[in-house]
Amino acid sequence: MDTPKRIDTDQKALTINLDPHIYGTFAEIGAGQEVARHFFQVGAAVGTVAKTMSAYDKVYSDEIYGREEKGRYVCQSRLFKMLDHEYQLMEERLTQHRPDTNFFVFADTVATINYERTIKGHGWLGLRFQLQPRQQPNDLILHVRLFDKNAQQQQEAIGILGVNLIYAAYFHHGDIEQLIRSLMDGLDGRLSVDMVHLTGPDFSHLDNRLLSYYLVKHGLTPVAMFGPDGHNMHPSEFLYKKSALVVRGNFLPPTKVNMDMLRSGMRQFASEPEVTVGEAVALVEITLDHLHYSTNVVKDFTDRADLLCALDQTVIISNCSERYRLIQYLSDYKLKKIGLVIGVEELRDIFTRHNDDDDGDLLISLGKLFRRNAKIYAYPSIDRQTNRLLNCVNMHLPEGITFLFSHLMKKGKIEDIRQVDRDILSIWSQVAFKKIQANESGWEQMVPEEIAGLIKAQGLFGYRGNAN
Repeated sequence: MDTPKRIDTDQKALTINLDPHIYGTFAEIGAGQEVARHFFQVGAAVGTVAKTMSAYDKVYSDEIYGREEKGRYVCQSRLFKMLDHEYQLMEERLTQHRPDTNFFVFADTVATINYERTIKGHGWLGLRFQLQPRQQPNDLILHVRLFDKNAQQQQEAIGILGVNLIYAAYFHHGDIEQLIRSLMDGLDGRLSVDMVHLTGPDFSHLDNRLLSYYLVKHGLTPVAMFGPDGHNMHPSEFLYKKSALVVRGNFLPPTKVNMDMLRSGMRQFASEPEVTVGEAVALVEITLDHLHYSTNVVKDFTDRADLLCALDQTVIISNCSERYRLIQYLSDYKLKKIGLVIGVEELRDIFTRHNDDDDGDLLISLGKLFRRNAKIYAYPSIDRQTNRLLNCVNMHLPEGITFLFSHLMKKGKIEDIRQVDRDILSIWSQVAFKKIQANESGWEQMVPEEIAGLIKAQGLFGYRGNAN
């Protein structure tokens, strides 16, 4: 795909100001006070700005938008209350006066880095907008993490992002991937956008899970998440102060082994003393590495997403080839404990990959992987030559790292999963996938029954019906 020429922030703001059919309100609370300023600075704002609103005081904010049950102001529910309130006023006051206008309300609620640096800076931005006059509006919602080192720079970044958001909604709505990419115009390295949700009458057929994929693909975030219902989620809303167990796989297709890894791993994870009953969540992770070899990446991704959602799974799409990067990302959400279920052969590869290096790569990567409250649960396999069960106790490791591996096991950082279904350990996703592609029988016994039914009903992964 060719990279379109970037339009700078002032050009975007002026383009919107000069469009007589775009008109709306800006409501910014907390540290988000910068977006409306761009539209005033470039001139012709009278054609765009109906009202600007800044309820910085919490009491004023509560009187206008209502109280938050949890007492938080930088949250998704606050953003929706702002959009609801301000858009209702727009309709009540201006619909009869401007019948040919596409109305919008831009809102944000942001906390920038504080003096003590205990708050890193993040916020919620949203746009409720019409693409046709008198039509029901659409909602474009995102969450941002801010990386600049002082509050003024973070406020400037929010200003640019807000302009990008409004411009993208009106001028890139026909190309969703470009809409996502353009959010970062002029902002490389200054922030990450780790959740986007786009809904409304003009996007009724949009699969929002693709937004998560595009965020990761184009480097707006290393990790994005969606739930079993297919709705994109933000980790702060789902993971805060919980415990999470992650199973990575290519899920091409999800097999009985994948599901056993989840069940048996969660059973053991839930017994950890740090894990509170009812607060442990399971996550399945697909990385970009698992997708890039596909000839039709988007179709391949949505096929896997459909099946995992049908299995009631919460899905992570990530660019974390090194597992410690996922640990680092999840740790920001104050998880009580993080568990990784890893096949024993892959675990062996992790330890042998840097074994011949002299620069300490192994110790560095392991130090990052086992930081804080992380633990690995090793899922056994069957040795293809001896047909013996292969686990952490009997797998062969180079002599130089045997002591290190044993030390981590004694410290409780690595643990074999004890109760698994031995009858399915010889199942491999690659074999099932090749059988589906080759129109061969036998793959149905390798996957959960509901997955086999969906693959056949929807013709996933190239299924054409088994040959007689």
